[in-house]
Amino acid sequence: MSKEEVILTKEGYDKLQEELDDLKYVKRKELAARIKLAISYGDLKENSEYHSAKNDQSFMETRIIILEKMLATARVVEADPNKSTVQVGSMVTVHDVEFDEKITYQIVAPAEADVAENKISYESPLGRELIGKSVGDSINVNAPMGVVVYKLLEVKAF
Repeated sequence: MSKEEVILTKEGYDKLQEELDDLKYVKRKELAARIKLAISYGDLKENSEYHSAKNDQSFMETRIIILEKMLATARVVEADPNKSTVQVGSMVTVHDVEFDEKITYQIVAPAEADVAENKISYESPLGRELIGKSVGDSINVNAPMGVVVYKLLEVKAF
């Protein structure tokens, strides 16, 4: 991971910090106990519990390093409630013209994006088109199935 800054919302920063704390102070102890138990089974060469726990430990330690670097280079941004344009952190409601439906998204950093929670990255095709737009603007997003047209209905700071 480079030394480039990572842009996060306050909520995203807190969520990553919580994950890091859980990994370092809870999961590490749990894995250590798993490894200790697996060692007690004997012969490590053919001990699948031991190898599984060591593999999990490797993934966890890698995730800890990634989170530490992200948080160390993080710049927390908040949407300015005085601006009427879309920014990182904004909650936006758009109207999908083709399907005649309203959808609300929060514009977040790539590390926070979660489609299930309607959090889209400012680097996504829709997020990129929304940044800087105002209520009433039309947004055209190039998608594999063609151009998708949205109308921006509401922008508010989150």
